[in-house]
Amino acid sequence: MFRRIFVVALVVATAASSVILAIDAREQARTAASPAGRLSIDKLIDIEHPSAPVWSRDSQRVAFVSERAGVANLYVVPADGSAKPSAITVDGGGAGGVFWSADSRRVFFMRGNQLMQASADGQDAARPLWPQVPGRGLTPSPDGTRVAYIAGGPVPAGGAGAGGGGGRGRAGAAPPPANPAPATPGPAEIHVRSIQDGSDTTVATFNGPVANVSWMADGERLMFTVGGGGQTIRHEQTPAYSGAKIIYTITENVPGPPPDIYIVPVAGGTPTKINAAGAGGGGRGGGANRWLDNTRILVDRQAPDFKRRSVFVVDTNAGTQTLVSEDVKTSFWSIPGGAGAGSQASPNGKWISFLSDRDGWDHLYVAAAPQSATGSDGTPPVQQITKGQFEVWRPAWSPDSTRIAFDSNEGANPGTRHVGVATIGGTTGPAAIRMLTSGRGTNTAPLWSPDGRKLVYQHTDPQNSADLFVIDAVTPNAKPVRLTESLPAGLDKSALVEPQLVHYAGPDGKKVPAYLFVPKTLNRAVKHPAIVWIHGDGVNQNYDGWHIQRNYAVYYSFHQYLLQQGYVVIAPDYRGSIGYGSAWRDGVYMDVGGYDFMDAAFAAHYLKTLPYVDADRLGVWGLSYGGFFTLLAVTQMPTLYRAAVDVAGVADYAMYYEDPFHGSWTESRIGKPDENREVYAKASPVSHIDKLARPLLILHGTADVNVPYLHSVRVVDEALKRGKGDLVEFMMYPGEFHYFTREHVLRDAWNRVDRFFAKNLKK
Repeated sequence: MFRRIFVVALVVATAASSVILAIDAREQARTAASPAGRLSIDKLIDIEHPSAPVWSRDSQRVAFVSERAGVANLYVVPADGSAKPSAITVDGGGAGGVFWSADSRRVFFMRGNQLMQASADGQDAARPLWPQVPGRGLTPSPDGTRVAYIAGGPVPAGGAGAGGGGGRGRAGAAPPPANPAPATPGPAEIHVRSIQDGSDTTVATFNGPVANVSWMADGERLMFTVGGGGQTIRHEQTPAYSGAKIIYTITENVPGPPPDIYIVPVAGGTPTKINAAGAGGGGRGGGANRWLDNTRILVDRQAPDFKRRSVFVVDTNAGTQTLVSEDVKTSFWSIPGGAGAGSQASPNGKWISFLSDRDGWDHLYVAAAPQSATGSDGTPPVQQITKGQFEVWRPAWSPDSTRIAFDSNEGANPGTRHVGVATIGGTTGPAAIRMLTSGRGTNTAPLWSPDGRKLVYQHTDPQNSADLFVIDAVTPNAKPVRLTESLPAGLDKSALVEPQLVHYAGPDGKKVPAYLFVPKTLNRAVKHPAIVWIHGDGVNQNYDGWHIQRNYAVYYSFHQYLLQQGYVVIAPDYRGSIGYGSAWRDGVYMDVGGYDFMDAAFAAHYLKTLPYVDADRLGVWGLSYGGFFTLLAVTQMPTLYRAAVDVAGVADYAMYYEDPFHGSWTESRIGKPDENREVYAKASPVSHIDKLARPLLILHGTADVNVPYLHSVRVVDEALKRGKGDLVEFMMYPGEFHYFTREHVLRDAWNRVDRFFAKNLKK
């Protein structure tokens, strides 16, 4: 009996061993097929995005914010790259308004309404500087020894109340965020408080809504605004089919009169009203980098129809103004907001710089500041610093006012950008230009160290997502120093696919630039599925590698994942895209959803010419403006693509125009709906949803203010009415914004898109 039991046990054990061996064999095969260095969706989520660098005052360290899946923390790193970044915060509470102490030993930042402090070496945990929040709109003095803030009083309409100090080009500080604190009835008080000993002084008391407090460059005076701000009115936009329990709203922004601008000595005294009509508050019209001297400021004005942009010098005592530069467009002013096109005063007040596309390309211009306080010497001559068929963006003055750093895409690849420095030679003499970076990749947003010797900038390339680098701007042929590493450890960078710049014919024969991605191990003897990615914003572009913006870098990383699943990917830069000159960028004028859409959609025709692409297994997807194009593709070309994914796309531009948050943007491109009915009809894919013939996946966050969630609700409703419900899958993400951020949303969205394309595009 025992022997039989032993035999049975041996058989069971042998069978169990066989099962275990079989499982191990399958696991080894899976691991061999998916080595540890390959991308997974979880690894995509782990990619960080460092940004917002702020130099210490001694030029030895850089503070920055790094974000992972919507969780942002503050770090400090030695500027020579001798050590890894030290975490100042670890709880993901975020950090805004970062600035350094006078001795560079401590770093300060805003969290909500609270001013926080921490040691620069990360040894002391971040903690509030004061037990109680003193007020709202805290903004540091130029030397970092004091903060100004507002206590009590009414808050201007629209929630204004942020500090206006700081600035991208000023050493030691970054712009504080809007931190409106609860206000109390009665007059508003402007205070200055010492960071060192906490002593507090009331500088001025004022009746009315006070906002936009900023320090003047001398550190002895404050500028602030009173009144203005207009009002916001919420309107219900709920369609009848939503019922009585779900309410959709839009917010109407009613502009009010411009705020009054005042200056008051920090030592106290009666505030003086200045005459600077149209200057605005502590942003466009105020702030340390806007003042030429004690009485004159730079003012940028843009016409409501985006056709005229002007730069003035305004004498704040006399109220007189001198025109420095003016651009007049027959289409619309289209240099992207992130280009830093606005005027800047050099630190010594002798020069004025700005960007203009008057010769068809975005370039850097400089004018000598008017010599007389009244501007009676007339419009100053303007010198073009850069010239050629390339775009120059994000200029920054050096502390000594002799150089301007910038990034440009000069060269054969419009998605490659490099950092350069222009040394200003005089009102008539040419500027000497020296490029500091070279090679493959995208280098952007240079920021000078306080000593004027180094620049910190962002770098991406095909093997690296966004990271911070420092380069010596004085020593010839200096090598960049890496400060951060944003990709997760263990990732095999050599497996990442490099983009290839290609061109194909658009609907009118014009060449459309695009970036083609082909998996490295693709068997080109057989045909494979391919996907067209359409970027959003309209005024955006693809780059030679990782996208420089976090909002689009997450899509670039997901495309690398799709490439490892065997897809070919192409990303077109349809007309309207930046980086290719104003003619290409302005090509959408009165034609939104026309040639620009067909530029993107015709990527499918190019893919069909590739012998390794299956013409019957093409997918398309896009975000925002790209989602709008995706909806146009499935309604205007219903059988061109096998499957489509719309992420928060515009369903109808007439509906988009109704949202006052975007009315001016839309009107500048295609006018008003009642004036251009045919243009708006063309830009309404939801009106043709009855033509839908292939599967469509829609993803949208309920908290989206860029493209209201109601757009996707309307698409689903119309699809159901037209009997197309079986073709539509819809996933809404509660509380998510336009650009998907949170970890659980990213994980679900990427897995959902992965499954959807696999089901519809793979054999």
